[in-house]
Amino acid sequence: MALALLVPGGRGQLGQDIVAAAPEDGLVHAPSSAELDLTDPSAVADAVAVFASTARDAGFRPVVVNAAAYTAVDAAETDFDRAFAVNALGPGYLATSCREHNVPLLQVSTDYVFPGDGTRPYEPSDETGPRSAYGRTKLAGEERVLSTWDRAWVVRTAWVYGEHGANFVKTMARLAATNETLSVVDDQVGSPTWSLDLAHGLLSLAALVSSGGTPARVLHATGGGETTWCGFARAIFAELGLDPERVRPCTTADFPRPAPRPAYSVLSGRAWADAGLTPLRHWQEALAAAVAAHAVP
Repeated sequence: MALALLVPGGRGQLGQDIVAAAPEDGLVHAPSSAELDLTDPSAVADAVAVFASTARDAGFRPVVVNAAAYTAVDAAETDFDRAFAVNALGPGYLATSCREHNVPLLQVSTDYVFPGDGTRPYEPSDETGPRSAYGRTKLAGEERVLSTWDRAWVVRTAWVYGEHGANFVKTMARLAATNETLSVVDDQVGSPTWSLDLAHGLLSLAALVSSGGTPARVLHATGGGETTWCGFARAIFAELGLDPERVRPCTTADFPRPAPRPAYSVLSGRAWADAGLTPLRHWQEALAAAVAAHAVP
């Protein structure tokens, strides 16, 4: 039996890649945030009810994959109420509606739920402790989803880039065209993640849970390996045929931002692999594939 997917935030960076990666024999409804406002509980309830009924009547297994999020990390420091509504209340409404219609829910979350002072890859069970408003809203969303519906799963990811929307890879390519050298922080460590690889991973998880699989309820899915933002920027330059030495290392203190950034946000994929899911490929391999496919910049 094929999958039916409801993908809130379907016009965003990750949402569009989920649509592109979805099996052709399935059913996909990917409303934009304007078409489905997650902060409106009535709209969420109606959307999930119609989706579940339509999917089952057509012989599909329904799954909701929430790709909608407030991701303006710095703006969230002063726009907390809006960020909380989208990142916490909305997922809670989704979980309630999914429970009522017995539909599995996958909630995408972030490395920002951790304090960022670790020295080894964070496991899903490690203590959280977000230091930014954005991270607090995403953690609140996780908690609402997991406490509301026992067939809801949280997938944390990090450093996502892709073909759609603004992201670090596009920014580096744009700045390279107008600057001889660039200064990029070299004291923040993480794992770049191509949104198309993440989309494929989420679809594999959707297939697993829709067929009765019961993986751990909190999982991590990022590109393999780790680097710094400076290392990532240099790799981007190299893939674009530019001199990576044009990227100069600097410190976080050199570029103060309203929201604190995690110094270390590498996420362990052990639980993902233990669930029988294929790990996302190494970040350097994914970057090369993304550039070769003209998915970025």
